Amino acid sequence: MKVSIITVCFNSQDTIKETIESVISQTYKNIEYIVIDGKSDDGTSSFINQFNTSISKFVSEKDNGIYDALNKGIRMSTGDVVGFLHADDVFDNKTVIEKVVKSFDVNIDILYGDINYVNRNNLNKIVRKWKSSTYSKNKFKWGWMPPHTSFFLKKTSYLKYGLYNLNLGTSADYELMLRMFEVHQLSSVYLPSNITKMRMGGVSNSSFINRLKANKNDKKSWIINSLKPYWFTFLLKPLLKIKQFI
Repeated sequence: MKVSIITVCFNSQDTIKETIESVISQTYKNIEYIVIDGKSDDGTSSFINQFNTSISKFVSEKDNGIYDALNKGIRMSTGDVVGFLHADDVFDNKTVIEKVVKSFDVNIDILYGDINYVNRNNLNKIVRKWKSSTYSKNKFKWGWMPPHTSFFLKKTSYLKYGLYNLNLGTSADYELMLRMFEVHQLSSVYLPSNITKMRMGGVSNSSFINRLKANKNDKKSWIINSLKPYWFTFLLKPLLKIKQFI
C-alpha cells in the first residue's frame, strides 16, 4: 500500500524541518511525500530544499489557504491512502504509518486515531489529549468528530465524493468528515494509538471570533449536506473538548 502524506506550509521556517524529519524517518517506506508551500517569503523553501531527495513532490506557489493547498496535494497524490501532517506538527513516533497500514483492511475507507496537543516550544510537554472512539451512525449528532490530523482516507473516496469545500473556512475539515461518515457512510476503523503531536495554536481555535465563525460554518456543513442535527449538537461539540484537558 502506498501512503501519500501531504504537508502544507507558509512561512514555517521554525518548524518545517521537524515536520519533514518525522515523515522521512518513518519505518514504513512506501510513502509518497508531497509538500505544498504557499510561496513563503522566509527561509521555509531553503529548509525544504535540503530534503529534496526525500520529498516526492514540492510545489511553492500562491494558494487560497490551507484547504486549497490540501486539495492541490490530494489531486497530485498517487497513493492508495492519503493523510496529512501540517507544518507545525510531527508524527508521534517512527512507527505511526506502519501501524496505520497494518490496520487499513482492504474493506476500510477511513482510518483515524488519537492526537496530543503539545507546547509550541516543547514537543514532549503534552497540554491536551484528544482520545477518539469507534464511530457509529449519527455519532456526529452527539458532537463527535475524529481529529482531522489523524484522519486517513482512500484516494478513491476523494475522487468519488469530493475534496474540501473552500467556502467553509476552518470548518472545511469538519464538513468533509461529516460528508464521508454520515452522508456516504464509508467504512471506518479507529486505531487507538497516538498519530500526531500537534502544536497548540490552530487557526480555528486561535481567537473567540474565529471560534464563532467556525461554529457558524459547522452549521452550514449540515445544511449543504441535507442533514439535520439535534438542537444541542453544536453545544456538545465544544463541551466534549473539556475532557481533553483532564
